[in-house]
Amino acid sequence: MSGALARVLFYPTLAYNVLMEKVSSRRWFDRVDETVVLGALPFRSMTGQLVETENIRGVITMNEEYETKYFCNSAEEWRAAGVEQLRLSTVDLTGVPSLENLHRGVEFALKHREKGSSVYIHCKAGRSRSATLAAAYLIRLHCWTPEEACQQLASVRPHILVRNAQLEMLRRYYLQVCETSS
Repeated sequence: MSGALARVLFYPTLAYNVLMEKVSSRRWFDRVDETVVLGALPFRSMTGQLVETENIRGVITMNEEYETKYFCNSAEEWRAAGVEQLRLSTVDLTGVPSLENLHRGVEFALKHREKGSSVYIHCKAGRSRSATLAAAYLIRLHCWTPEEACQQLASVRPHILVRNAQLEMLRRYYLQVCETSS
């Protein structure tokens, strides 16, 4: 049921996000550190800016296919722009990235970090699904607790919304990558 509801609410909530960027202090994307940029749907019209100004060479898409079909680059279009895409489909509104996908996304970001390039992590609004992955990246990089990672993200992108189920998954991730290495 949640997947069907997410589909019904996709366009109205996308329109809301566009409006909020225009009438509030919300930005479409924010740089988290020298590697990660956390943001909303990267519209095709933004490709040049992301590649040239932000040094984006990797994109992690937390959206399902239908969310990016009409407005965003396909994997082939990203490749033509010199950008590698990793899709980690997660249901909008209620979805929680799996532990496996958190590991895959973080490894992808770290690979680009080693190369000195940036990664754009996004979902529809850059608030929940993508913020969960960006928090996992910070946990892995600094061994911060999930709460510390989310606080750091909120200091850069105040409108993030990491829900309880997502925070719980981040706690599991933290135990795997930080507690076992101590």
